[in-house]
Amino acid sequence: MKIEPQHEHQWLQKLVGEWTYEIEAVMGSDQPTETATGTESVRSLGGLWILAEGQGNMPGGDTATTMMTIGYNPQKRQYVGTWVGSMMTYLWLYNGELDASETVLTLNSEGPAMSAEDKMAQYKDVIEFKNDDHRVLTSHVLGDDGKWHQFMTAHYRRKQ
Repeated sequence: MKIEPQHEHQWLQKLVGEWTYEIEAVMGSDQPTETATGTESVRSLGGLWILAEGQGNMPGGDTATTMMTIGYNPQKRQYVGTWVGSMMTYLWLYNGELDASETVLTLNSEGPAMSAEDKMAQYKDVIEFKNDDHRVLTSHVLGDDGKWHQFMTAHYRRKQ
């Protein structure tokens, strides 16, 4: 069964390459802003998926390795994917959509709440291309107040 990449799959190829990143994160309203840096290598899998492996330090200083997969499911008409990190045991599952301008991909997920160990919360990661060599990832959590709260911003710049 050979599947030809569709327009949505081709959009993902913009992510392919070698990147550096700088993160700013606030893990709680009473916590100071923390920063981290690292690198990410993104490759294509058959023109249908991207595999993004990150290496770097986390806010707080520990090192981490992360792996993100993103593809497009034509039957569901949505982007799908996963995220795992060496700092946790939870497998994050993504589903999302691209905006009309084709510069912003919003990926929705559910995962452990930052506020309590036995509670789950809704999250969204938003990938926005500023240009071909600069993208911004923002992470948001849906608070108990019913509002989205941004807790992380990562600037990715393509290595030259």
